[in-house]
Amino acid sequence: MAERDDEEREFDIRWADGAEEKEPSARARMLAARWKENPPQAQPFRPEPERLRRPRSPWASTALVFGCVAAVIVLLGYANFRAPF
Repeated sequence: MAERDDEEREFDIRWADGAEEKEPSARARMLAARWKENPPQAQPFRPEPERLRRPRSPWASTALVFGCVAAVIVLLGYANFRAPF
């Protein structure tokens, strides 16, 4: 008999959504109680940068890359020069 009652009481999502009131979650109730006495401060979307650095010149970046490549070439040439001994 109990199985038959369960089949007749099929859950209907439309019936559940049509409820007049929904109880808020525990977290929502906790925050509402906390904010009633002490509302939250407004927060900026992004904080302001502390200080702005000057961007590096493209020529300085290029010189740095070419300097590193030249140093590697010289180092490899020195290693090949000393290798026969």
